[in-house]
Amino acid sequence: MVLASVFKVAVLVELYRRAAAGDLDVTERMRIPKATRTVGPTGLSVMRDDAELSLRDLAQWMISVSDNTATDVLMARLGPERIQATVERLGLVDTDVRGTCDEILAIFREDTGLTEAQLADPDYVLTAGDLARLEHNRSLDPRRTRNRSTPRQWARLLRAIWLDEAAPPEACAEMRAIMKTQVWQHRLSSGFGDGVSIGAKTGTLIGIRNEAGVVEFKGDGRYAVCVFTRAYDWLPRKQPAADAVIGRAARLVVENLRT
Repeated sequence: MVLASVFKVAVLVELYRRAAAGDLDVTERMRIPKATRTVGPTGLSVMRDDAELSLRDLAQWMISVSDNTATDVLMARLGPERIQATVERLGLVDTDVRGTCDEILAIFREDTGLTEAQLADPDYVLTAGDLARLEHNRSLDPRRTRNRSTPRQWARLLRAIWLDEAAPPEACAEMRAIMKTQVWQHRLSSGFGDGVSIGAKTGTLIGIRNEAGVVEFKGDGRYAVCVFTRAYDWLPRKQPAADAVIGRAARLVVENLRT
């Protein structure tokens, strides 16, 4: 399946593994000029002025609000090939996370003919012509995109983070803490009530609605859950039914495992 922004968890893992190995300091500061921003609806992508943040604060933006610019700054610092090598080392053998947000969106625009302004506009209504081009879009094709994995493999990555196998315990604890700050509550979290802790990452492209995370019950187990969906109808840019079914599917499978 196409991961969309779910892939940003792999960038987080690479950052904290390298920090734990002494290759870099997460307090290292990066300057992000306004002219070099990646298109996106949140975070640095919509800020109007130059900014300077630490690597760990960029990671915070990348996960909590899915900031595309923060992600691409981190990928440039870490190296896409090294991120790829790490996920393969962790057993994700049929996974590709080498595509930056800018590359994924550029290919998407090229194959659809949409402009940056249209892509960034949540009120832009897709046309029948757009639909025909979406059927052959490389960014939406898991066989051709550099942004793909399977739910089972991604659950393996989450398991490694939660069991301190992806990096030393202190680094994994930092990753878990960041993932628990994700602001979106309309997918995985919608399936669970109070008293349940969830650390997760969403992924969204036209027709793609995903979320991967860990659901924790106090004293009663932790469950890695990955729900990746692809729309039957590409035209609506807003897919509330797909968002809701992610929470319902997650609740059903976790309840089944708990009983």
